[in-house]
Amino acid sequence: MGLKLELHNLQCERDDRILFSGLNAVFSAGEVIQIEGPNGSGKTTLLRVLTTLSSDYSGDILFNEQPFSQAKFEFLSNLLFLGHAPGVKKSLTPLENLLWYQRAAGVVSKENLMNALAAVGLAGYEDVACFQLSAGQQRRVALARLYFDPSPLWILDEPFTAIDKKGVAALEALIEKRALAGGIVILTTHQDMAFEGLRKIDLRDYRTQTTMAYEAAQ
Repeated sequence: MGLKLELHNLQCERDDRILFSGLNAVFSAGEVIQIEGPNGSGKTTLLRVLTTLSSDYSGDILFNEQPFSQAKFEFLSNLLFLGHAPGVKKSLTPLENLLWYQRAAGVVSKENLMNALAAVGLAGYEDVACFQLSAGQQRRVALARLYFDPSPLWILDEPFTAIDKKGVAALEALIEKRALAGGIVILTTHQDMAFEGLRKIDLRDYRTQTTMAYEAAQ
């Protein structure tokens, strides 16, 4: 059975304000889904809920037809999540950070890691402590994980931030490749993407009257 993630009547809130309500969706193997909406519409909140980092929601989430409460281990075993923070230990080098992630993924190949760092423009920085790198370079250390991590489900929050046009094209190719291999990619981005079959969900379509009134007052 291929991957399947289902959202049933999902409602999320932040700071006692409902961001969106009544979200129903089924994400299946082979799909790339872009979550859209203006700042404050709940894009990051939704991703945090989907990655189990937040339980501040109502409704039901199923993974492979099992409730999250029963399928959490299986879900997390299939997940790679990149959030706003790069998720790198600054006292370690890029190579050391990626080696830790690669061991956690169950495979170890220094050659693959070197190739991944080169692919994100960090060739020559493999042994430089991450605290000496810029914020953009630290972000690219995190993105290098996408070149070797076998997880079939990717959830990515603004993955194109701080990378150049060449890097954007390479990342788009990776995302498309993951979907074609039977994975699911759910992401937020302001980047225009042109994947065949790209699916978009605009959270503005799920705002409540209270939310719209709050936005109008800002």
